[in-house]
Amino acid sequence: MKSAPLSWLGIVRLGLVQSALGAIVALTTSTLNRVMVVEEAMPAALPAAFIAWHYVIQLSRPHWGYGSDLGHRRTPWIVGGMGVLALGCVVAADATVMMSHAPLMGSLLALLAFAMIGGGVGAAGTSLLALLATRVAPERRPAAASITWIMMIVGIVVSAGVSGALLQPFSAQRLALVASGVAGVGFLMTLLAVWKAEGEGAVTAPAVPSPAAPRPSFGQVLAEIRTDPLARRFTIFVFVSMLAYSAQELILEPFAGLLFGMTPGQSTQLSGIQHGGVLLGMILVGALGARFGDRKSLWMRRWTIAGCVGSAAALGGLAAASVVGPGWPLAPTVFVLGFANGVFAVSAIGSMMGLAGAGRESREGVRMGVWGAAQAGAFAIGGFLGAVGVGVLRDLLHQTPLAFLLVFCAEALVFLISAFLASRLEPAAARIEGRSATPQLGGAHG
Repeated sequence: MKSAPLSWLGIVRLGLVQSALGAIVALTTSTLNRVMVVEEAMPAALPAAFIAWHYVIQLSRPHWGYGSDLGHRRTPWIVGGMGVLALGCVVAADATVMMSHAPLMGSLLALLAFAMIGGGVGAAGTSLLALLATRVAPERRPAAASITWIMMIVGIVVSAGVSGALLQPFSAQRLALVASGVAGVGFLMTLLAVWKAEGEGAVTAPAVPSPAAPRPSFGQVLAEIRTDPLARRFTIFVFVSMLAYSAQELILEPFAGLLFGMTPGQSTQLSGIQHGGVLLGMILVGALGARFGDRKSLWMRRWTIAGCVGSAAALGGLAAASVVGPGWPLAPTVFVLGFANGVFAVSAIGSMMGLAGAGRESREGVRMGVWGAAQAGAFAIGGFLGAVGVGVLRDLLHQTPLAFLLVFCAEALVFLISAFLASRLEPAAARIEGRSATPQLGGAHG
């Protein structure tokens, strides 16, 4: 028997898991990155490799989703994943300290720690999205996507502010204490957030299949999804769009410093303007989704297209800024980029929730896992290509503005390709939704 749809309070409660996840991951990928490079004078490539490694581990997301699908219970996987993530955070902090006096052993320990971080994020994040996809009413999905991702950003911001304050003055002991504190608080938040989250009426034990209907293997489930044209197209869209989304992250602040003469503080403020735009875009899509609901499932995909096109236009503006220089209105352009990114991200996540249950059988966990793996792979590649692309072009062309121009134009082109791929989702989605009776696909379409 299915549980009743989540209330708004229930959605916010589950959003606390995203806040905890964002807080822990921010400490490991941002704070520890800075400590390795600045305080311990290590090559920047070393923490970058560890971060890429944790994304590679997240390619296992489909397996975690399959596991949570088997027993129709998500919360044990969320709690287990967050436990592994929290422990990985503590081990990563210890490894960072160890690398200063025992580089080899510290690096090996860091590989283990970031594998735990990637696995924990994969298990908890995939199962959380699958739980939202199955428990959130169709008309609330856009707002739910907005709420949970805004809460993740809040978790990142709070973690960065509190951790930064507590790490002054820096010492290895302080780092270990702060990492333990963030991990412990994040895990406790998760326990409180998922307490009875699957509600009365939810299956309380793994379903036992009858002899006549044996459980399909992971390979069989993956093959079903691979042969589903909508799932396959959406996977390609997620990978391409997230490739464009992630490629800009590591080059915006160097761009502002090299071509606009901004100080580190000023470029950080510029990054804050971008994140402000992201939040506004997320809030807009969430509010409109709550107002108009999911009466047309194509509604969210059209917002996705608009976000991709808007992101491409803003990147075109940054390409022009690389030629014009300090006379260009950089802050407004960056704000528009953030706003379009926010619209794209939340609408894509809303579509993901709606499509997770598509098909003849419920495979929310595996579908979310496949799309999460596509996103992780794109993030692992995109950030690397963006940063390395600028460096290689600067060395080859000996013209920094031209190097940034070419990279921003390439990113804009990838976003336009993403918009085209999103537009191709509409006919396939309409055909499937027209013949499917599953309620997780949303309301009727006109």
